[in-house]
Amino acid sequence: MDYLDQLENKSIHILREAYANFKNMCMLWSIGKDSTVLLHLARKAFLGHVPFPLVHIDTAYKIPEMIEYRDKIAADWDVNIIYGQNEEALAAKQTFPDGNIDRIACCKLLKTTALNDTLSGNGKRYIFNHDKNAYEPDKNKEPYTGVIVGVRSDEEGSRSKERYFSPRNQENEWELGDQPPEFWNQFKTDFAPGTHLRIHPLLDWTELNIWEYIKRENIPVVSLYFDNGHNKRYRSLGCYPCTYPVESNAKNVDDIIYELKSGKFANIAERSGRAQDKDDGGGLETLRKDGYM
Repeated sequence: MDYLDQLENKSIHILREAYANFKNMCMLWSIGKDSTVLLHLARKAFLGHVPFPLVHIDTAYKIPEMIEYRDKIAADWDVNIIYGQNEEALAAKQTFPDGNIDRIACCKLLKTTALNDTLSGNGKRYIFNHDKNAYEPDKNKEPYTGVIVGVRSDEEGSRSKERYFSPRNQENEWELGDQPPEFWNQFKTDFAPGTHLRIHPLLDWTELNIWEYIKRENIPVVSLYFDNGHNKRYRSLGCYPCTYPVESNAKNVDDIIYELKSGKFANIAERSGRAQDKDDGGGLETLRKDGYM
């Protein structure tokens, strides 16, 4: 069994443990490479069927190719997908750069608040209708108490402090000092009633592992990850006012794997093109304590 097989087996084990132990679960899908690998693993774990909905937080500032890809995969893979959005903040132009707020305030409104409202059922949710190939209001207002997320510990500093099964309080707030120990693949899955839980099946994966697995499994990803003809591509995807490509002529998955193995980005953070990280002191800890991914 090679290392990718070991990673795959552990992630599938985590997914099945979560499904067996927690009700009202969903999986966050950012449309990026990590959460798309997670979606592929979920389909493997449950024999081609994903038994919980995918939730996407649409800030209305995603790069158009991302939304096109989202809807194509939802239709092609026949997955139950829901999106949430902070419509009030968008209508009031409480956004960056359109409004008079900074990037972190914008992220809190369009991502953190939208995510918390979507998970709690307090905000509007829209569900993909496969028969109509369109989104319509979701009548289900039941909260999601277990949320599967495709974060990796090597991607960004605050994520290295996560657990596979990470509790939050009823407001989705993250207490870094109150995380359960996880030794020898022994995971705590019994939590007090009302605990909101985040599940992280990809914690041990690296950026290189992700791309090697994408190659092995032939997983489709957004074309933005590849050189667009100007020797630039995205390593991390987000909102277009705050996300910038890196210098690269990688035109396919093999090229990206070669770049990573060559050490081209050894001293350049994967999220170096995400401006909100810099505004948050170089990481996402401020946002994530309040419930962001």
